[in-house]
Amino acid sequence: MAAPKAPRKGSLQFWPRKRASKLLPSVNWDAIKVNSSKGLKGFIGYKVGMASAFAKDNTEHSMTKGKKISVPVTILECPSMKVFSIRFYKNGTVANEVLADNVDKEMKSVIKLPKKKHGKIDDVKDFDDIRIVAYSQVKKTNIKKTPDVIEIGLSGSLEEKINYAKDKLNKEISISEVFEKGQVADARGLTKGKGLSGAVSRFGITLKQHKSEKGRRKPGSLGPWHPARVTFRVPMAGQLGMFTRVVYNNKIIKVGKAGDDENLKGITNFGDVKTDYLIIRGSIQGPQKRQILLTYPLRETKKQVKKNFEFMELR
Repeated sequence: MAAPKAPRKGSLQFWPRKRASKLLPSVNWDAIKVNSSKGLKGFIGYKVGMASAFAKDNTEHSMTKGKKISVPVTILECPSMKVFSIRFYKNGTVANEVLADNVDKEMKSVIKLPKKKHGKIDDVKDFDDIRIVAYSQVKKTNIKKTPDVIEIGLSGSLEEKINYAKDKLNKEISISEVFEKGQVADARGLTKGKGLSGAVSRFGITLKQHKSEKGRRKPGSLGPWHPARVTFRVPMAGQLGMFTRVVYNNKIIKVGKAGDDENLKGITNFGDVKTDYLIIRGSIQGPQKRQILLTYPLRETKKQVKKNFEFMELR
């Protein structure tokens, strides 16, 4: 009989397993390389829910090429964003910041607005990188009024970044300016919060034999006598969900405009989709109305890039 093997339960890649401190995660924008000069490297969306969609599979060498197939999809509502400020970086730290003029009044509940402006873009000379602080105009949807704010990196050369920042400082930015049909994107956000959970559901430990003492859904031992303490590696009950996770390389099937699909009205637990939206193949973490940060792919895979779906209709 082979020796029994019991590798540890629960990955230490994600530690500590506690609730995330903020709803939109921070991103290492320098690690995301973009070939095109589209401007923004990311965009804020809100999860509408999942559905099934009919699509024509045009993927080369696919077994269903040319056929009408049913695809599981996630719908994200993406209201337009506005620039709150432009940050100028020098040696990895913020050297200067220029605020926009026409900031929405809803931003007062998020950030304390200064009484004086921080000068103009042309006045800033010494810097080596530019990023923008953008916020979503979520008041255009049924979700809430308080905007979500995030710092987003820019693509292109330093000159292209400056020109883009100047052009978009007091204008709205739509999702169609950042992402297009057929692209892959990473979805960053929080999972569903499940509260206090036991070791079986939290770490995946095996249920003990039905006649065992002191509970079936507990670890067999919390540790030895010496060292006389419970180490952090022991699977125990605690928080499950509300964790920051990334779903890589999601295929964008459709970039839609408000009102172009009757199936996007009266959605359970959400309502009507009133602004632009994305339809993405597969599932994305989080409940309905959860804010999701879509970014350009950190490392796109050939398998996902070559997939080609022609969207037909939602079921």
